[in-house]
Amino acid sequence: MLHIKCFTFNPFQENTYLLYDEESVATLIDPGCYTQEERSELEAFIQVEGLQVTQLLNTHCHIDHVLGNAWAMDRFQISLQIHALEVPVLKSVEVYAPNYGFRDYVSSTASSFLIEGQEIQVGKEKLSCLFVPGHAPGHLAFYHEASKRCIAGDTLFRGSIGRTDLPGGNPSLLLEKIKSQLFVLPEETIVFPGHGPETSIGYEKKNNPFVGLKAHS
Repeated sequence: MLHIKCFTFNPFQENTYLLYDEESVATLIDPGCYTQEERSELEAFIQVEGLQVTQLLNTHCHIDHVLGNAWAMDRFQISLQIHALEVPVLKSVEVYAPNYGFRDYVSSTASSFLIEGQEIQVGKEKLSCLFVPGHAPGHLAFYHEASKRCIAGDTLFRGSIGRTDLPGGNPSLLLEKIKSQLFVLPEETIVFPGHGPETSIGYEKKNNPFVGLKAHS
């Protein structure tokens, strides 16, 4: 069984996810923790549950999703994995972070790159990489087929989609990829987005005003 724990961090109210199996092997996704209080909250849960964090993944590398990358890599002695197209996105954060008030931001570097269709082990559980660019050029989603759950980052939200007005954004591509990569998943699939509450593929196919049936009514 795969467990999913969500934390909401930083002024952007970003969702950080911790995934772990029955043997307490864990993967950290999009650590947005910036303050000591936020990092202590995450670390306390890991300690209480007795988890061993073995890897770090970013769905994409906008500032709100990577604020805790360097800290997590050092604290848990883990390496970062991203899509190769996100390298310049991650690099740019160190330039503009002070403009958002994050003057103590520490940059991070990926050691390996994920590709579409790749399988990722979370202990004994498997995630598959879905390539969903449009919000960011190398945006990935992580799908757990056994439980029909998807860590979707900033692609699909409850009643909305990811913004496309940032560098590398592409509105038509995002809509196409949501349809071809996410909407082909079972309708009961639970979507864990980068911001806001959970939703389901079935709900968004019927009700999303940007890409669902309502977008065409």
